[in-house]
Amino acid sequence: MKEYVILVDENDNSVGIAEKIDAHKNPKLHRAFSIFIFNSKGKLLIQQRAENKYHCPGMWANTCCSHPRPGESLEKAAHRRLQEEMGFDTKMVKSFAFIYKAQFDNGLTEEEYDHIFVGKWDGTPKINVTEVADYKWISEDILREDIKKNPAIYTPWFKIALGKLLDKNIKGQFVDKWKFDVQVDEILDSVLPPVKPQLIESMG
Repeated sequence: MKEYVILVDENDNSVGIAEKIDAHKNPKLHRAFSIFIFNSKGKLLIQQRAENKYHCPGMWANTCCSHPRPGESLEKAAHRRLQEEMGFDTKMVKSFAFIYKAQFDNGLTEEEYDHIFVGKWDGTPKINVTEVADYKWISEDILREDIKKNPAIYTPWFKIALGKLLDKNIKGQFVDKWKFDVQVDEILDSVLPPVKPQLIESMG
């Protein structure tokens, strides 16, 4: 079954659709989302991408990321995909968005208008092994140090979004510690308002 993504301009206006693989073989800017789930201890849930992924197999990324289908809202797609990949759902809010472009060793290119969703949840994921090889809850300090030591095992969009997420005071005490050198073409920040630091703590 063919999958399609929503093509957008630099203001996130829909300009058409394209088959997902074609949008990555012949780079076309398309709408995407990345989910960051924290637990009540402040640890972030990250996932290792399955080995059968069409790009970045085996690399570590944020809790979940994907693309809305044509005619599907970002919010609905985020909840759908979180359940499909990680086996749970929770309240989320949209924090910000950015555009980036990254080329991969297999010839594919990711060019996305990426919307960042943040939520809070405590539990044990039930991963879909066709999508996710492994997962772990990890603290900011440990993750920050590991990204510096082993940047190649983390996906480019994860490193960009993570730095921006914390720079927008989701966890204000780490503001200046989460900036990484990422070899991608970063184009645009959206004007979505930042999430207030206390919002994560108040989520159920």
